[in-house]
Amino acid sequence: MAIDKDTARRVAHLARIEVAEADLAPLAGELSAILGFMEQLAEVDVTGIEPMTSVTPMKLKWREDAVTDGSKRDKVLTNAPDARAGFFTVPKVVE
Repeated sequence: MAIDKDTARRVAHLARIEVAEADLAPLAGELSAILGFMEQLAEVDVTGIEPMTSVTPMKLKWREDAVTDGSKRDKVLTNAPDARAGFFTVPKVVE
């Protein structure tokens, strides 16, 4: 697919970028090359190939999906300047 100067001008307008008139011809060539590469990729047979999220295989560590309190309440509250009854205590800011 070939992109002409008018199409390159329209793409630049839609992308909200300013392109000088002298730069429209090279931009049209670059856009045509990108579209040509995309057409090449569309021709590749990928049947039977699993989609990848990364080039290196990674497995996530699974854990039980259970709601807990974190078992660290007392440890977290040791950093609080004022804690009462197992909660952070903050000064009143609205009267």
